[in-house]
Amino acid sequence: MSQSLSYRDAGVDIDAGDQLVENIKPFAKRTMRPEVLGDLGGFGALVEISKKYQNPVLVSGTDGVGTKLKLAFDWDQHDTVGIDLVAMSVNDILVQGAEPLFFLDYFACGKLDVARATDVIKGIAQGCEASGCALIGGETAEMPGMYPEGEYDLAGFAVGVVEKDQVINGRSIVPGDVVLGLASNGAHSNGYSLVRKIIERDQPDLDAPFDGSKTLRQAIIAPTRLYVKPILAALKQFTIKGMAHITGGGITENVPRVLPENTVAQIDANAWQIPKLFQWLQQAGNVAQQEMYRTFNCGIGMVVIIAKEDAEAVQKFLAEQGETVYRLGEIRARNGDEHQTQVA
Repeated sequence: MSQSLSYRDAGVDIDAGDQLVENIKPFAKRTMRPEVLGDLGGFGALVEISKKYQNPVLVSGTDGVGTKLKLAFDWDQHDTVGIDLVAMSVNDILVQGAEPLFFLDYFACGKLDVARATDVIKGIAQGCEASGCALIGGETAEMPGMYPEGEYDLAGFAVGVVEKDQVINGRSIVPGDVVLGLASNGAHSNGYSLVRKIIERDQPDLDAPFDGSKTLRQAIIAPTRLYVKPILAALKQFTIKGMAHITGGGITENVPRVLPENTVAQIDANAWQIPKLFQWLQQAGNVAQQEMYRTFNCGIGMVVIIAKEDAEAVQKFLAEQGETVYRLGEIRARNGDEHQTQVA
């Protein structure tokens, strides 16, 4: 008679999954909002829309962390990629004026390492808490044979809400409007296939002092900046005409997504100092300037477009909220079919 087999014999440890849920409950609990009904662990999560909204529109977004995860595996550093995961989705829905309501995560691996997964999801909870967004559930998938040992994949899903008449869509943007840029924390979660290629070829000392108190390793792995609370605070006092989260495609490919077809964002390349990390990437990788602008955020993580008469007040307000803000340039009329963001 053949030996009796269990799910654990096939590589799936149900007890480990249960332990992970118990480990993350206190972190998730800190993110809760009054709209959330019920506790973590149900088949579905229930969230009602606050009565403060008269004509609410739901705004949703999904994203991952990309090949930055490969560095987390190689460096055995898993406590910040969860923040990246949240930021990539909540910053995206923020640009349409949405207040993030809740977040779901998907964590997939070949064999569940409870301590490592706890670090990752603790970071997700940190990102949610910093965004005022409830971590209401997710999925942990242990799939033997699907992933190399020690590796995993992440996906995140955010849902926010905005009043229908306050949706930000860029349609009111006109020539003369001002383009502001909010500083990034580093490369955020974009361009890491090129970052890894540069590291592989250049073989730098990752733990040598690099930028102030940071090592190169710390500069590279720094988590994506969360812009939710400062921007939501600004929206209560000012009219923001358009925003662009500077992700894959950099400044030159993301800003056009919010511009009317007859306009161009004219960006002054001297309006901000390119951070040391990007200077190193450009030099070590011999990367052309325009390739830098369309691959990396180059130090600008969020672009905000406002009327000229509001520019000084908005810049001052966001600085008071803890952001480093640059006046990057202005909107002008488009000539023919020229590219809609020019950096010169």
